[in-house]
Formats: sequence, structure tokens, C-alpha cells
Amino acid sequence: MTADPRIGAVVIGRNEGDRLIRCLDSVRKGVAHVVYVDSGSTDDSVAEARARGVEVVALDMDLPFTAARARNAGLDALLAQGAFDHVQFIDGDCELRDGWIAAASAFLEAHPDVAVVCGRRRERYPDATVYNRLCDWEWDTPVGEATACGGDALMRVAALRAVGGYNPDLIAGEEPELCVRLRLEGWRIWRLDHEMTWHDAAMTRFGQFWKRSRRSGHAFAEGAALHGRGPTRHWVTETRRAIVWGGVIPLAILLLAAFAGPWALALALIYPAQVARLALREGGGKTAWERAFFLVVGKFAELAGVAEYWWHRLRGQRGGLIEYK
Repeated sequence: MTADPRIGAVVIGRNEGDRLIRCLDSVRKGVAHVVYVDSGSTDDSVAEARARGVEVVALDMDLPFTAARARNAGLDALLAQGAFDHVQFIDGDCELRDGWIAAASAFLEAHPDVAVVCGRRRERYPDATVYNRLCDWEWDTPVGEATACGGDALMRVAALRAVGGYNPDLIAGEEPELCVRLRLEGWRIWRLDHEMTWHDAAMTRFGQFWKRSRRSGHAFAEGAALHGRGPTRHWVTETRRAIVWGGVIPLAILLLAAFAGPWALALALIYPAQVARLALREGGGKTAWERAFFLVVGKFAELAGVAEYWWHRLRGQRGGLIEYK
């Protein structure tokens, strides 16, 4: 594969080990220049990147870390090397699939109103744990025009610069928030029916799932606070679901039990009923039941994230990073 001189790449990571090596090797084949933004790795990440001729940016860790800040720093370093039309963003725990850069860049060239192109991200080990399977299911979103992308995407540099890049203050949900601003400026987001990346979630414990769901709740609340009153109603519905299923319904049940008697606790059966409804809607197989169960359980973690966002905001503070691995 010949590297396209109009395309660069920004990789972000910390202590990704062999996953970073696979990532960098996969990206270097299709782009003219690669920038790796390291956020305080203590392994050989920086040395491995430099050994491959990759430019390394060491993020200033005296400032609060966010992936958004890392991506902005990578883009700045990339554009300092010259003019690039498109930039491929990718996380260090991912591996780019063959043919993706060519297919995605061709789509951007053919559709000048599209700012972001993404494809199918798959888990490398979906059968290792139920949590990995949940991630693989989450990545399987509809093909066509979309409202948002994830951390891996090919983006039009001119569109990124027009909206000021990523919001560096967001600790989660930075890509959907960026896509809101792009769409408000008339740009479109598109998901292709094409393999894009392998991803290694490496989730083996329930605690990781809980933290990841809590981070989602934080992102929902902050996204709704930023853009919920606008035409996109960004993440208003998701925030309300977390509040209702994670907090309002349990509180109502407890209040009824206190005033009307213990029989009211039977109303908690609404949760297994919701699990059954969601599972049967998806066909009722084993995977459908897994998804339904964790979707419902995850609402409690999402509520914790929503509460955490508002607790910090009302106190005039910034929340810290919520990492699940």
C-alpha cells in the first residue's frame, strides 16, 4: 500500500504494550505521517514509536488529562509538518484494517459535505468475556448517515479546524460532542459498510463494566448540559433514562414500601420485566439476554455518572478521568 501524502494519522495511548505496536504498524502503511501522543506511559511505548519513525508528542501531564486534549495536540503536531486534507484518529488499543484508509478517503473526496467517515470496529476477542461481547455489540451501529462517530475515524481537516477541534475539557463523549458541532455547521457524519479497526477492550471484570457505564452517564449528563437545549437534543433522552431507571423508579418503590407496606417492594419486578422485554425484542437468544441484563444494570452506573457530573459542576469543579482499564 502506498502512503497517501494528503493523509496523516494521530494515535493516542498510554501503556498499551503490544497493542500499540500493532496499531502503529497498521497505520504507517496508509498515511504520510503518524503522530503518537503519549500520556505518561511507563512501558516502552515511546521507544517503540520512535523506532518506527513515528513522531512522538509527550502530553503535559501537569494538566488534567483528556483524550480530547491528546487528539488536539496530535493534530497540531501533524499540521506543523505540512498540509493534510484528512486525518485518521485511532486509539492505541486498536489496529487499522487493510483497505480502510483508501475506502474512507475516497468517500470523503466524493462527498464534500461529509466531515467524518467511520466504519465497523470489532472486538479482537469478543468471546473472551461477556464484557467484550457487549463492546462488540455496541460498535455494531447502522450503516449510512450517522449522528456521531467513536474514537476511530477519518476526518476532514478543514471541517475540524472550522469548529475548533475537540473540546479539551470533556473527560468522555468527546467525539459525539464534536459531531454535534460539525452537524450544526452543516457537515455530515457517515458510517461505511467497511471493516475499519480491531479493538481490544480487555474487559474481564464487572468493575470495569461498571466504570465504563459510569463514564457513559457522565458523558450523557455533560453532553446534555452543553447541547441538550439545541436542535440536536444531544443525549437528553439517554440522561433521562439513566435518571428514571437508575434513580426515580427505585426511590418511588422504596417510598411506597415505607408508606403503603412491604408489598410495594414487589414493584421491583419491573426490572426483570424490562430485561425480558429487551431480550425478547432482540430475538431472545443467549446474547440478547446478556445484552438486556447489562443494559438494565448499567442504568444504575450511568446514574452514578450523571450525579457525579452535576456534583462537580454545582461545586465549580472538574471531574477526574474515569478509566476502566
